[in-house]
Amino acid sequence: MALFPAFADISEASGGGTSRKELDWLSNPSFCVGNLTSLSQQTEEVTALASEGSPLTRYLIDRSPLKSELSDESDPSKTLTQISRKKKKEKKKKRKHQHRKKAKRRHEQSSSGGSESDTDSGKDRSSRSLKDTQKESEKPSQGSNAAAAAAAAAGHHSIWLEDIQTLTEVFRTDKKPDPANWEYKSLYRGDIARYKRKGDSCLGINPKKQCISWEGASAAKKQSHKHLERYFTKKSVGLMRTEGIAVCSNPEPPSSETVTFIPVKDSADVATPVATWLNPLGIYDQSTTQWLQGQGPPEQESKQPDSQQDRESAVLKAKVEEFNRKVRENPRDTQLWMAFVAFQDEVMRGPGLYALEEGEQEKHRKSLKLLLEKKLAVLERAIESNPSSVDLKLAKLQLCAEFWEPSALAKEWQKLLFLHPNNTGLWQRYLSFCQSQFGTFSVSKLHGLYGKCLSTLSAVKDGSILSHPVLPGTEEAMFALLLQQCHFLRQAGHAEKVISLFQAMVDFTFFKPDSVKELPTKVQVEFFEPFWDSSEPRVGEKGARGWRAWMHQQERGGWVLVNPDEDEEEPEEDDQEIKDKTLPKWQIWLAVERSRDQRHWRPWRPDKTKKQTEEDCEDPERQVLFDDIGQSLIRLSSPGLQFQLIEAFLQFLGVPSGFLPPASCLYLAMDESSVFDSELYDEKPLTYFNPSFSGISCVGYMEQLGCPRWTKGHSREGEEFVRNVFHIVLPLFSGKHKSQLCLSWLRYEVAKVIWCLHTKKKRLKSQGKNCKKLAKNLLKEPENRNNFCLWKQYAHLEWLLGNIEDARKVFDTALSMAGSSERKDRELCELSLLYAELEMELSPDSRGATTGRAVHVLTRLTESSPYGPYTGQVVATQVLKARKAYEHALQDCLGQTCASDPASTESLDCLGSLVRCFMLFQYLTVGIDAAVQIYGQVFAKLKGSVLPEGPGPEDSTSPQSLSSVLEAVTLMHTSLLRFHMNISVYPLAPLRETLSEALKLYPGNQVLWRAYVQIQNKSHSANKTRRFFNIVTRSAKHLEPWLFAIEAEKMRKRLVDSVQRVGGREVHATIPETGLTHRIRALFENAIRSDKGSQCPLLWRMYLNFLVSLGNKERSKGVFYKALQSCPWAKVLYMDAMEYFPDELQEILDLMTEKELRVRLPLEELDLLLED
Repeated sequence: MALFPAFADISEASGGGTSRKELDWLSNPSFCVGNLTSLSQQTEEVTALASEGSPLTRYLIDRSPLKSELSDESDPSKTLTQISRKKKKEKKKKRKHQHRKKAKRRHEQSSSGGSESDTDSGKDRSSRSLKDTQKESEKPSQGSNAAAAAAAAAGHHSIWLEDIQTLTEVFRTDKKPDPANWEYKSLYRGDIARYKRKGDSCLGINPKKQCISWEGASAAKKQSHKHLERYFTKKSVGLMRTEGIAVCSNPEPPSSETVTFIPVKDSADVATPVATWLNPLGIYDQSTTQWLQGQGPPEQESKQPDSQQDRESAVLKAKVEEFNRKVRENPRDTQLWMAFVAFQDEVMRGPGLYALEEGEQEKHRKSLKLLLEKKLAVLERAIESNPSSVDLKLAKLQLCAEFWEPSALAKEWQKLLFLHPNNTGLWQRYLSFCQSQFGTFSVSKLHGLYGKCLSTLSAVKDGSILSHPVLPGTEEAMFALLLQQCHFLRQAGHAEKVISLFQAMVDFTFFKPDSVKELPTKVQVEFFEPFWDSSEPRVGEKGARGWRAWMHQQERGGWVLVNPDEDEEEPEEDDQEIKDKTLPKWQIWLAVERSRDQRHWRPWRPDKTKKQTEEDCEDPERQVLFDDIGQSLIRLSSPGLQFQLIEAFLQFLGVPSGFLPPASCLYLAMDESSVFDSELYDEKPLTYFNPSFSGISCVGYMEQLGCPRWTKGHSREGEEFVRNVFHIVLPLFSGKHKSQLCLSWLRYEVAKVIWCLHTKKKRLKSQGKNCKKLAKNLLKEPENRNNFCLWKQYAHLEWLLGNIEDARKVFDTALSMAGSSERKDRELCELSLLYAELEMELSPDSRGATTGRAVHVLTRLTESSPYGPYTGQVVATQVLKARKAYEHALQDCLGQTCASDPASTESLDCLGSLVRCFMLFQYLTVGIDAAVQIYGQVFAKLKGSVLPEGPGPEDSTSPQSLSSVLEAVTLMHTSLLRFHMNISVYPLAPLRETLSEALKLYPGNQVLWRAYVQIQNKSHSANKTRRFFNIVTRSAKHLEPWLFAIEAEKMRKRLVDSVQRVGGREVHATIPETGLTHRIRALFENAIRSDKGSQCPLLWRMYLNFLVSLGNKERSKGVFYKALQSCPWAKVLYMDAMEYFPDELQEILDLMTEKELRVRLPLEELDLLLED
């Protein structure tokens, strides 16, 4: 039979050999016409059954491949024939393959040659179902097809629709058990239909009595929530650092007419697009039309979206080319090179000028090392062109500190100092660098470096080093370095060395023999050594006469020893240092250590009258040898610096002398929180007593952070030491300097009276008596009888003690002593001003007699007649005359100040005092608005002459300037506003604006900052305060804005905590914290990143205290060790750590011993004391 019936005749007719072979493939001997007819009949029956049968039958037929293939072919008979033949061939191949495989397996396992059925696999469930199918198919049934039975007997894995004649048995039943159902808790997951269960309940059960335990499944499906990244993560910080695209608009020339609306272009002005077959309506733009045509935009237009980036890149390229051109033309311009180095930050933030590939832009932006290397390359080029520039070399060292080892950096510093030994700024930077290197730091090593620095600079100043000349300002810088060394020793606990160094400097400066004055400094120090090693009393000790007197007496044969008075009582030391032995060990150690610091700050010397020797000293560290101070002795030839030396010595002793350290060491010396004390200022804003400690503690004071700083004095021996210092230095000066020293002494005693008023009132009577005795003794001296400063301080003392009438008599007596020619004297104006302010604050509610007394005082100040006591209300005509006199005097002072350049000291003194008196007079007679008007007039006149940063700490020792005058007037204005707000209703905005304007000019004024923080703390919204602090901290170089910004946030946090916690228990938050903790921590981190903040012990103490208050002990420890990396010399940090981490007592003490900090109570001695 032919495969194709149409070619049957051709195949039979051609009987040739060649043609027969060619058409052999058309013959198909297995083809039978009967099969085709039977198959077609079966298909028709199945279709009929599907149309009449069940939905399942229809589903099986719809899913069968037969139906889909029938729909594709036009001839159903041919299609069915091909399908059946193809299926049979596949089944036959499969059976042969299985047969070979089973035969091979049987041959390997056993030698039996018995043949089994090909269909007996018995391995999987399909074989078992196949056997069951065979058994069922062997049973006789009606309508069973012979072909289907044969197929089942032959081992078919499935039954095909075309082999079934009747669909009575569509499903099969598997009767063979599965043991896995008994062995495991559940069915095989492949036998279970997929489903999703929502909830743990089930329909049809009583939820109150029944429940279902879903074993093997999690009780609650874990939902994968994407963790939201905070703003401080690495990814978010990188995202915030990327600059946004600048919004640019096409600038149009401004028209002369004012436009009140935005004009809309007329449709006639816009060119209408041409209608084409692609754009029939004319609504597509050019890019859309090109896309419809299958074209891309031109090359210029394809770069259009990046035009903004290209413009930025072009601008940066132009700047780089400009810098390169300038440095080629002016290679000696160091400022230009420094600007080029700073410009690299802008280049690296730009759109990748030097990127090799497109993806390198972000990589370059984040690469700090690449930025440092670029800056270093520019600096090296600059140093090649300017090998003698110290600023460029210093900038290179600061840059290399980021990625160089400390040892290599120290060697580079030493090379630089060897080349420039006369540069004081370089020495100061080098000492600060060595002082903050924890790994190589020790007190003795750094103390030796200070001595080497000062001795080298002294040799340069004397001309001993001929290769390097003396630079201007060397003597002032040497004095600043000496003070920095003294503060370093004080903070390290070596108070004895500080006192000895000051004693030696006073003798070396003021009591130098005439025979050695012209010798070099090194030779003078050699002559000074025998005096120091002798038993001669030194400055502050009883019977001190000085180096000059000792030298003269030695030339004559020495002193005649006089036996001391036997009646003198020796001070008895308190042997019982430990008050309560039941306290923890760390508390006992801190108490004893602070007690010894307070008592033993004076150096110990053997008393020859008691036959003492050096071996009698219990603590050898209390003895100071000449080798400890010899290298640090310098010559001070300037009278101003000599007076500052005495002021600094008194400030170290706790005397409020008004002296501030130079700017180079101000923040290094700041270590206690008295800068935030505003209790006295809040009570009496006009007449508060400002001791001006500025956060710098004195010797013997190492209290915990937050303790109020009062001038409570020293022990009996310490007070005697201070008195002896005053007695020996007062005769050295005359005139204004002597008056200032007397005032400092009296202010020191008054400060102790104020301490007794607030704490120990039992000692008030004796302390007040001693203070009045001192004031009278000072005023009895001939040169002090007309000293209005001392009269003012004495009258204020009487007022503080409550003796109002006595104080008024003192004021009246002092004012009556002034003649008509002294009416414009600054001290007299200050005396009258204090008198009027005290009268105002006496009873602010009653605006009667006290106000009349104040007006009387200020009115009589302008009259030429002698002063008379208050008798009654001032006449209106006198008030009018006084106002005119104040106006004329103010105009004269302003005219003289602005005309003379520079202004004289007398005119400046007169201007400051006169403006404040006039403001108070206007407030008393007219009102607060008149006083504000006077301030505005003076502020507008003097503001142009003031630097934006104010005088700063570095100008604190210079004569009074315009800036200091305006600062004093601003303080008076703010105090007057605060006083007025306390007694009446007045808006807060004027005071806030005044403080904001003044703090931009004087960011280092602590009094102004205290007032600003106090008034801003009353505001509910902190946004304005935070914005202002942000502006000032960015522009100012001072550290005070950072300190007070932190204090403002801490005050706000304390306020929120007081609201949220009632009785020590936490309640529901009524006011959200709004991230105050994170904000304060961020302020601390930003503050310590600056050069001045990283080496400020006060800032680190505040940071550590804040973290401990949060309860995060591990993080607090990390900050403590981080603080030691920057301030390893600060003993107060170690003592704070002992209080916060008591378990680490031994480790911290070992660390202090290793760094050679002063430890007055070793643990071994403490154990012995506890055993007694």
